[in-house]
Amino acid sequence: MSAARTGSMIAGGVVALCVAVLMVDYAVASARAPQDDRLIKSLQRQTQADASFAPKLAAEQKRVTAARRARKTRDGAVAWVLIAAAAAFLAFANGMGLRPRDPAPLASTTPSRSWLRTEPRASASGLAIAPDLGFVDKLVSEIGRGKEAAIPLLQGIQAHYRYLPDEALRRLCELTEITPAEIAGTSSFYGQFRRSPVGEHIVRVCHGTACHVSGARQITEELRRYLAIPEGEDTDAARQVTLDEVACLGCCSLAPVLMVDGHTAGKLTPATACDALKVTA
Repeated sequence: MSAARTGSMIAGGVVALCVAVLMVDYAVASARAPQDDRLIKSLQRQTQADASFAPKLAAEQKRVTAARRARKTRDGAVAWVLIAAAAAFLAFANGMGLRPRDPAPLASTTPSRSWLRTEPRASASGLAIAPDLGFVDKLVSEIGRGKEAAIPLLQGIQAHYRYLPDEALRRLCELTEITPAEIAGTSSFYGQFRRSPVGEHIVRVCHGTACHVSGARQITEELRRYLAIPEGEDTDAARQVTLDEVACLGCCSLAPVLMVDGHTAGKLTPATACDALKVTA
């Protein structure tokens, strides 16, 4: 087993352990908090009636305060370990060659999709050219440079570029107190962030309960085949289409349903799903 694979497994295990610790800590604290509050209130009533309960009340208040401070410190330390482990996992994964690559160009046998054609890209690889980083400078001046601004800054960058370009993230690190490791950990931990470009068109397939039981999975697989989206990817080689599975589109009466760039098509089958792309475009 290669060192990169071993490192990624260890880092992944640490990430899972940190998440488990935080979840257990939260569950335990949530269960204890009401009990502690009831105990303190009971002692306060008893102290009002009998001053001899005052030392016990003070001791319990001190215990509860110390426990909550200890939990806050512990969770903070675990969170930093989680960020570092996530960054290490990404670094090892890149060393193993798991970073998404541009798939090979579509074969000539791919079905014609004239409605998807766009102007040629400036980059021969199919990726967008380097982004204008002036937006990052402006965003930082508006939101701030501290570590606490990491998530709003990343959200703003993604809203502008539609994903998190490496160039924009490097510029963000130059302008702020946020480190590359913190950016890597945050962007990988939250599912809302993308590190690869989206296509010119967004196809969203509903996988809510009504759509799921009506065949949403089969429709998604048929669309992946039709759009020639490689295994493990959500966007085709030419960056024209991104296929997104969503929890619900709010059109249960039309199940199964998909949406193309805001246009909805329902009552689909795997056989009609591909035609629906042309109709809704």
